[in-house]
Amino acid sequence: MSDSYVKVFKDVISNRNILTIAITTSLISLSGSAYRPYWGAYLKDVLFADTVAIGLLSTIASSERLLFQLPGGILADRFGRRKIIVYGTALRMLPPIIYLLATHWTHTIPALLISGAASIYMPAFNAIIADSLPSEQRGAGYGAYRMITSTPQMVAPLVGGLVMDWVGYEQGIRVFMVLSFIISVFVTWYRSRMLRETLSFEDKPGTGGRRRIGVMESLRSVFTMSRSVKAMVLVAFLGSFGTRMVFDFLSLYALKVLNFSNTQLGLVSTTGGIIALVLSMPGGMLSDRFGRKPMILISRIVSPLSFLGVTQITSFTHYYAIQVVNGIGNALGGGGMYAGGPAWNALLADLVPREQLATTMGAIGTISGIMAIPSPIIGGWMWDEYNPKMPFYFAVVFGLVSAAIFAVGVQEPDRHKPSDYDGG
Repeated sequence: MSDSYVKVFKDVISNRNILTIAITTSLISLSGSAYRPYWGAYLKDVLFADTVAIGLLSTIASSERLLFQLPGGILADRFGRRKIIVYGTALRMLPPIIYLLATHWTHTIPALLISGAASIYMPAFNAIIADSLPSEQRGAGYGAYRMITSTPQMVAPLVGGLVMDWVGYEQGIRVFMVLSFIISVFVTWYRSRMLRETLSFEDKPGTGGRRRIGVMESLRSVFTMSRSVKAMVLVAFLGSFGTRMVFDFLSLYALKVLNFSNTQLGLVSTTGGIIALVLSMPGGMLSDRFGRKPMILISRIVSPLSFLGVTQITSFTHYYAIQVVNGIGNALGGGGMYAGGPAWNALLADLVPREQLATTMGAIGTISGIMAIPSPIIGGWMWDEYNPKMPFYFAVVFGLVSAAIFAVGVQEPDRHKPSDYDGG
């Protein structure tokens, strides 16, 4: 197993596109994972947001980000992956500047809108990884990518917690926003230099490239998806609705209800990063060998149960143990209750033709996102009107129902056939 692990890892990172994407995403994660666990507390304590306002901001962020997924997928399938990735990355330079200038939670809304527009490259991002690998290595490839990008999470959240305890939320967030801006400038330049296009188009007769897909044809393909892909859309919606109901309140629950320190919360996030680093690629390899579906089911069952566990404990030791189990489930299956992760993305790449892959990934993000828009607001309202545990209970129900639908409605295809991929 160890020899196979090393060989597959070398094969994957020898691909220029995957290595470039993994390294640059790791740099972005270095800053993001340092401040993200404390963002809700920053909004509440510094920018005067109550829990409903935090839910509203989460709704704006998620809906904007997801609304751009389908257009981004169509553009990536029509014009290629590289341009969309570079232009989307360039937009990431603006939000940190706006956050630095914000003095009230309403001032962060323009930054959220721009961040949503920047996410237009996400379908191209996932598709370029699938394009660059044969089917029998896709799970391992996505796993290796996630392993590399999880490396900053080994230290960044703990460092972030120490910084917040040391200088407070206001100054701590400012430090990481400056870092985010510098990283975004570098990543834009580096991706523009290093990424190679994986789709070739038949702009001239006889070139041997793929026919360029029209916009209307791309849209029609969304409505003619296979039964399994349609089931995955429903699963993504239900899982996303449940997760977004509590996602931005999970750290707040730990800090304000369970009274943990920022450093303790950082330790939990750091441990999650270590688990993802160690298990993401083995999880991807297991999905290549034994199938995507079992690994995804593990994640989709463990994740909602962890939400239930959080509401039943009071000690940090128990909270830590629950998040460790959740981290293991997510690392092996990938994605938790969200649409994503090594096994999930590899399964989509197995089910969907290459020239429609980015569009389909974008459609799943957009459709599930639109339908789940009210979720964070509902979660914040439940927190205020009833009690902080209520949104977690609903998230458990949505998560387990989505797992059941996935188990019954998705059929994994036979992958033992020749693959079409760009080996560069």
